[in-house]
Amino acid sequence: MYIVSEPKGLSEHHRHMLEAENAGLYPPAYIRFLQQYGEGTYRGWMNVQTPDTEVLRPFAEYGLWEHDQDSPITEQQIGECTAIGTTVDGDFLAVHPKVDGLLWLPRHAEQIQAIPLPAGGQEKDESYAMILDGIYRRMYGRSQEESVYYEPWTGTREHLFLRMPPGEGPLALTELADLCRAEAPPDLFIENPYVCYLFYRNLGGYIRLNLAGGQEVAVFYEQAAGQASAKMKEWLLSKGCEQYSWE
Repeated sequence: MYIVSEPKGLSEHHRHMLEAENAGLYPPAYIRFLQQYGEGTYRGWMNVQTPDTEVLRPFAEYGLWEHDQDSPITEQQIGECTAIGTTVDGDFLAVHPKVDGLLWLPRHAEQIQAIPLPAGGQEKDESYAMILDGIYRRMYGRSQEESVYYEPWTGTREHLFLRMPPGEGPLALTELADLCRAEAPPDLFIENPYVCYLFYRNLGGYIRLNLAGGQEVAVFYEQAAGQASAKMKEWLLSKGCEQYSWE
């Protein structure tokens, strides 16, 4: 698994929370993952977060999901859940003391789902990344084919937004991506019909090219990588990109 930037350690408060008596509520693989990598975003879709006992409390009153005899929890029990993750689409991944495994509370569906975990020692041997990949396949009916990466939330991330102006003269973003790979080979490269990511360890971040829109180029980097980001900005400007003006 490629780690985008240096992980930020958990706070003392969160370490104590994970080591408390109720720590048995959480999958061991989840605890190990948090302790090693900290909070962050896995493969661009799942935000791995420290336990949050408050965020789902109001949802017990919203009537967002249907509840019948097959539901893993009652509507009232939603408020007793502890969220341990959210997707970029707004789904919740949670645990409840009376439910074995995990709970999936979807944003765009009406049924809460229970997600079983491997029993006993098997779960201890399975990485949390593998568990998340299994959840993705279960919920979306397909696997993610791109490389596996994790983006820790460092609190020191900076960004720069550029655009490739429309017209016949400038490079297409696919051409810019190919040129970048040739002249400044990335440490990891991910591309699909919609977006291209070029990851660089010296940035502690990546370049994101919006292939679907055809114009936006964004650079995400750590504050400590100011010199490397300045060189990357200069290179992108030399290839025809323009910096966004917010005025």
